[in-house]
Amino acid sequence: MFSSLSANLSTLVRQEIQLAKAEATAEAKKAGTGAGMMAGAALAAVLVLLFLSMALMWALGSVMHLGWAALIVAVIWAIVAAVLALMGKKHFDRIKGLPQTQETVQEIPPTLNPSKETP
Repeated sequence: MFSSLSANLSTLVRQEIQLAKAEATAEAKKAGTGAGMMAGAALAAVLVLLFLSMALMWALGSVMHLGWAALIVAVIWAIVAAVLALMGKKHFDRIKGLPQTQETVQEIPPTLNPSKETP
């Protein structure tokens, strides 16, 4: 009876692992497709910004020299980049690492810690 239970349990575990692998593969394919679509959308957004910047430069070029118009658009983008960089830096400064993991690791008894020698 015990050997039958053991064999059935082993088979059940193997089948569950196979099911989990199949589900994970299907979900990963969906995620990959979604990521590809997001990358395409990001590329399209960059192109939109590029052409809007060019349109602004040409519009300003109708009232001033085209070189000055290009410089004005470049300065606007430099300001946008600086603001985004500062906001990103503030966001990264708020990251505290892995406080729960550090706390848990510190609670490991010295006998289980391989870096320390046990008495």
